[in-house]
Amino acid sequence: MTERLRWGILATGGIARLFTADLVRHGFDVRAVGSRREASAAAFAAEFGIPSVHGSYEALLADPEVDAVYIATPHPMHAENAIAALAAGKHVLIEKPFTLNRAEAERVRDAARAAGRLALEAMWTRYLPHMVRIRELIAAGALGEVRALIADHTQLLSADPAHRINALELGGGALLDLGVYPISFAFDLFGAPAAVRATAVFKPTGADAQVATIFEYEGGRTATSYSASDALGPNRAAVIGTAARIEIDAVWYSPTAFRLIDADGREVERYESRVEGRGMHYQAEAFERLVAEGRLDGGEVLSTDESVEIMGALDEIRAQIGLRYPGE
Repeated sequence: MTERLRWGILATGGIARLFTADLVRHGFDVRAVGSRREASAAAFAAEFGIPSVHGSYEALLADPEVDAVYIATPHPMHAENAIAALAAGKHVLIEKPFTLNRAEAERVRDAARAAGRLALEAMWTRYLPHMVRIRELIAAGALGEVRALIADHTQLLSADPAHRINALELGGGALLDLGVYPISFAFDLFGAPAAVRATAVFKPTGADAQVATIFEYEGGRTATSYSASDALGPNRAAVIGTAARIEIDAVWYSPTAFRLIDADGREVERYESRVEGRGMHYQAEAFERLVAEGRLDGGEVLSTDESVEIMGALDEIRAQIGLRYPGE
């Protein structure tokens, strides 16, 4: 058991609520919350029993009772907020995507190294029990030679042009909000691709509504993803090998079940997740262990360098589909 870090929550939106609820449910020390509006911070603190309230991000980062900061602002603010937190001596868990692009990701990584602090992307799905078991099966050779990944992440979200998902100035669109999940899964299984192919459909605001990608790897392996913010699909995934396949139920990136099916179509194993809450606390536990062990590179499950590479792949996808954000 490692000594618990004292957490600060930077921003009070929906994803911050989900993460904080899991932290509180599982006994983490959530010490403070900061928002640009003190009333929002106070309401958030009252909801989760957080002792310290700050009416600005700067005040939260200056709080000596905070060791680690969870950054839950919109995508274009991730790098600025993370670098400020690192400069204040805090470890940072940054809501996905890590940043808006690779150049920003490199700046965050370099700032973390200079500060001697951990900067980790909040790709919490990698730490869920069913994902841990899937990696164990693949490592043990249960699938034979792994040939392909197929995954979708599709939701029917707001069509309001002012909504964050449709606003380019807030990094809106299907790719960074939804596509990052299957793309990160592809990196988890196969690493960085040798080639990327992508196509997209856009909304009137210029934000991407649908994105399809194919990653190609040495030896003929492929990873195929489809993400959409304007239509709800199955939200399932499959990992296909020469000896067996894994079929992951909906919603594949959250606590769920999967089946290991051999080449004759027989179910060899069925795994069912039993998780209290959303399961975001598994990564928080890993984060605290990494800090305690001095593993400031992010460790084997998701290194900071890998998050930089993922942002590079997202940049390449955006270049192919013609998507740029204001200020780039």
